[in-house]
Amino acid sequence: MRHKPLDFYDIDDLLTDEDRQIRDAVRAWVDGRVLPIIEDHFQAGTFPAHLVREMGEMGFFGTQLEGYGCPGLSYTAYGLICQELERGDSGIRSFASVQSSLVMYPIHRFGSPAQRERWLPGLASGALIGCFGLTEPDHGSDPGAMITRAEHRGDHYLLRGAKMWITNGSVADVAVVWAKLDGVVRGFLVERGTEGFSAPELKNKHSLRASVTSELVFDEVRVPLENILPGVEGLKGPLACLTSARYGISWGALGAAGACFDASREYSLTRHQFGRPLGSFQLVQAKLAGMLREITKGQLLSWRLGRLMDEGRARHEQVSLAKLNNVDIALDIARVSRDLHGAAGIVSDFPVMRHMANLESVITYEGTHDIHTLVLGRWITGIQAFS
Repeated sequence: MRHKPLDFYDIDDLLTDEDRQIRDAVRAWVDGRVLPIIEDHFQAGTFPAHLVREMGEMGFFGTQLEGYGCPGLSYTAYGLICQELERGDSGIRSFASVQSSLVMYPIHRFGSPAQRERWLPGLASGALIGCFGLTEPDHGSDPGAMITRAEHRGDHYLLRGAKMWITNGSVADVAVVWAKLDGVVRGFLVERGTEGFSAPELKNKHSLRASVTSELVFDEVRVPLENILPGVEGLKGPLACLTSARYGISWGALGAAGACFDASREYSLTRHQFGRPLGSFQLVQAKLAGMLREITKGQLLSWRLGRLMDEGRARHEQVSLAKLNNVDIALDIARVSRDLHGAAGIVSDFPVMRHMANLESVITYEGTHDIHTLVLGRWITGIQAFS
């Protein structure tokens, strides 16, 4: 049976025909290609790499960018793609988010014409894979304190340092790496196979198991002069990338929440206790109504933010609110859904425990719940509380 999402406020009416067509195509692809295999990959701790080229062919990479083989679609369409991919699994959406917002976006916006020509077509098609190196082992929420350094050495830059918790790192053909050059944060394109550059994969995860997570190590790595991103200096570069990615996460979290709601609604109607379906009990109906309420509010929040992104009027604080709210409610919904399923909620017959485990990472990466809260506090008061 074809998946029909929760749309209590007829938000479909607010979408363009193109947005709906794209969303429906991604939805069908997730139903056919992701859902039948994702539990096995999650249990094995492997990423379904065979899907990458299909994702490129479907236009999932660089969706909101123009030229160089990119689809040039709306931010709303990008959000809807993220929603459907995360309905499959956070690891699938994370791959697309990194490829699109954290690798292709900075090359497209800050790169030279030669860099765009070299990297963007391959990244758009899925023939090439990228990763984004900002977070360090000792510097997560405070990226300005990074210790990774670049030195100008005549015909090259010399890169030293390490990055941690890097999605796609071990499989990436190119890493967009942020390091300090003469005290100023700059972006560098570090190519796979460069001497001194390694990307060991991190294992033994309890979350995002169907995703490649890595460390990036730079041991006297020679980076050609032409591999520096010329169009940006300072933290505004990586933060602009994160703003785009966080927007996609606000939609993606709704996909995970929707999957948990669907599973809960179905389970409540088919599981019987005390001679009645679970869905006939007041407490269960209250839980389902709470899920409906929060998903609907989140949908309206992301839809409005998407329109502001399309108009070039979105503020990063608005993106913080959407990421903060939607991941928060999605994790709560996953936990309630696990409870509603009882003991069955912990097994792979149902997706709820997998989504719950994944969302424990999503609420932390690309700005923790607390940091986004303080971003909003700064906007309200004009006082920065975290530095």
